[in-house]
Amino acid sequence: MLQDALAAAGYPERVLVACSGGPDSLALAAVAAYFARRGHVDGRPVSVGAVVVDHQLQPGSAAVAATTARVLRELGLAPVAVRAVEVAATGMGPEAAARDARHAALEGIADETGAGAILLGHTLDDQAEQVLLGLARGSGTRSLAGMRPARGRLLRPFLGLRRDQTLEICAVEGLDPWHDPSNADPAFARSRTRVEVLPLLEKKLGPGVAESLARTAAILQLDADFLEDVANDTFARLREQSGAEISLPEDALRELAPAVRFRVIAKAAAAVGGQQPSYQRLLAAEALLRRQGSAGPVELPGGVSVYRLSLARLLTAGQSDAAGVPRQGARCGKLVFRPHKPPLI
Repeated sequence: MLQDALAAAGYPERVLVACSGGPDSLALAAVAAYFARRGHVDGRPVSVGAVVVDHQLQPGSAAVAATTARVLRELGLAPVAVRAVEVAATGMGPEAAARDARHAALEGIADETGAGAILLGHTLDDQAEQVLLGLARGSGTRSLAGMRPARGRLLRPFLGLRRDQTLEICAVEGLDPWHDPSNADPAFARSRTRVEVLPLLEKKLGPGVAESLARTAAILQLDADFLEDVANDTFARLREQSGAEISLPEDALRELAPAVRFRVIAKAAAAVGGQQPSYQRLLAAEALLRRQGSAGPVELPGGVSVYRLSLARLLTAGQSDAAGVPRQGARCGKLVFRPHKPPLI
């Protein structure tokens, strides 16, 4: 699996393993160490280092990080870096904030060391949990597609491996992994999914639920990628820029398939500095296409307003120049996305 992942990534010469000391990432480090000792993958030269990120969220985390770094050096990985990070309190939740801090640290060390790939130890079980959480949140195709095997420098070669198999690798290699207590903490939705929900589904529906969920993610990744490509091309074709504002022609939007139309609206919001809108906010923005006359604004996350203007409204409001042409006429028949301040209509 690791060999295939590195081949797909173009055989990077420098590789980093992100290791927490848990069974999944420690097993990945042990497999990577095999290639590090050989010095090549499929005849291509490779050197393997490691990064231990200390999130500083639990008592004794520095000691766990130091012990993990020592084990990694004993496996033959070099260099091995320990990076402490500050997990900022945000509205995203603790897990997302920790992930962002961790990824920023990993990318930073990869830049410093010239690494072309960062190996993450996510397993098939992690993928199944991700899909279940997306279902519970009512998420769309991209979320249900789960984690990608490769995204930029991030590689997940163990997505086809079960968690029990990583424990077996650690046992065979004589490694004593650290078990993060938060993984069993019912305060976290992912932990409840891992400890309670998936085992219950396996019990009630029979074995193979995790594999089916991971297979669903793989199928949806293909669908999501296709829709994303279509939406990108469509947005590039339809967008009209005027200063900080972006407009999309209404008639062209109405002709789009809904799956593409919603994505194009979300891209327009992002292009003027907004965040990914919820499904409810996208519905509200899309509903402007069915309104009569001027409509809106609809507020989207990140300080973005979307609205439409009617030509009749502008004429009756006297918003025209000396020749009688409405000053905002160029935006009529369009959805207009404006950052920060709502429009005056």
